[in-house]
Amino acid sequence: MQVKSRHHLRSDGVRELRSRISEALGVDVDGDAYEFVELSEGPDVVLVDGEPAVMYVDDEPFLTVRGANAYPPERGVVVVDAGAVSFVSDGADVMRPGITGADEGIEAGDLVVVVEETHGKALAVGRALVDGDELLGDSGKVVESVHHVGDDLFEFAP
Repeated sequence: MQVKSRHHLRSDGVRELRSRISEALGVDVDGDAYEFVELSEGPDVVLVDGEPAVMYVDDEPFLTVRGANAYPPERGVVVVDAGAVSFVSDGADVMRPGITGADEGIEAGDLVVVVEETHGKALAVGRALVDGDELLGDSGKVVESVHHVGDDLFEFAP
């Protein structure tokens, strides 16, 4: 991943970013410095105090895996069991049998943070394919992986 350009966000851009993430996830991405980084491939990111905490998916700001671990979300969370951890961490889509809990406020098409049930650590960011109340069940793919532990964005070091 090569950096095409980078610049500090203006205060109105920071306000909008923080507001949109707060609405989606119920968390304040508070920092002293916000730097927008346009990458040659993959989503653009915002470095919060030097860490790639926010990414843009289809022009929508959302926490990266590192961002979700630094600023644990209160909403938009899907919880998976220990058996799903290795698959989700490798970028697999999330299947219903591995889910042990989910925010019922999730709507199909929303970006979500996938966390493991034991320690609550973020493993991936994905797009919900069904509403939150339909995420638990016996079969079927319900969250499409967008970004996960160990991918190029996770390994990105500014």
